[in-house]
Amino acid sequence: MADYRRLVVDGHDTAYLDAGSGEPVVLLHGGEFGADAALGWEHTVDTLARHHRVIAPDMLGFGRSAKVVDFTDGRGLRIRHLAALLAVLGIDSAHFVGNSMGAINLLVDQTAARPRLRARSLVALCGGGDILRNEHVDALYDYDATPEGMRHIVAALFHSGAYPADADYVRRRYESSVAPGAWEALAAARFRRPGAAAPSTPSSDRAYHRITVPTLFVEGAGDKLLPAGWAEELARRVPHGVHAVVPDAGHCPQLEQPAMVNELLLDFLARHADSAELPAGAPVGAR
Repeated sequence: MADYRRLVVDGHDTAYLDAGSGEPVVLLHGGEFGADAALGWEHTVDTLARHHRVIAPDMLGFGRSAKVVDFTDGRGLRIRHLAALLAVLGIDSAHFVGNSMGAINLLVDQTAARPRLRARSLVALCGGGDILRNEHVDALYDYDATPEGMRHIVAALFHSGAYPADADYVRRRYESSVAPGAWEALAAARFRRPGAAAPSTPSSDRAYHRITVPTLFVEGAGDKLLPAGWAEELARRVPHGVHAVVPDAGHCPQLEQPAMVNELLLDFLARHADSAELPAGAPVGAR
């Protein structure tokens, strides 16, 4: 996999993977404790980089990027920061692929009245439906920065029991989750004053009719965090939406079934190469 590169973007230390050449594809990782670009896309970057320039940032608060928190608009901060990073890199428009939180960030931006990201196409991997309330979601939110707690997170993310049983894999995720500032950045974002209502979970209730680019929703058939059928439902609400279901995969199908997901991505990107249809929102980097 490509090595990390670093830039200071809007005053924030920013780490990102950069590989390949051609039409740019931006990969956005999930938002669980311990997530980062290298872990989230370890089976994806090199394959896509044979045909595209691949940019995979550690989003703010994660991995090797700055551990900063915006208590009023954390999602907006990450979207604005991504737009600024792409502007610094000279990328005016790109294909975007997001997993979980990364997908939700893309959908929030693209359903806004004035998107900040200029997309050629979108792929949402297990992000966009209504989050369930169960013990697996609790494991993600109640993480106590212990190896056992990370094992529960891994069990929530994957369909197969092989992943939480893999001590080395759990260790890699755990070490990322306890890097300086990493746990604090995610935990702090959930602080609220006494008596304040709990924040709402990500919702599928958005203005999907505003998305004008080809959009692929990918569902893991064994996802423990999203209800079955969410991808087909959202695809019907996007003018150029399609969906796919990956068997024997949970919330991170790009990790659990990488060959199948890479084939889906490459086929989708090839069919929408040099897409001329772009949203009417602001160009990348606009303020």
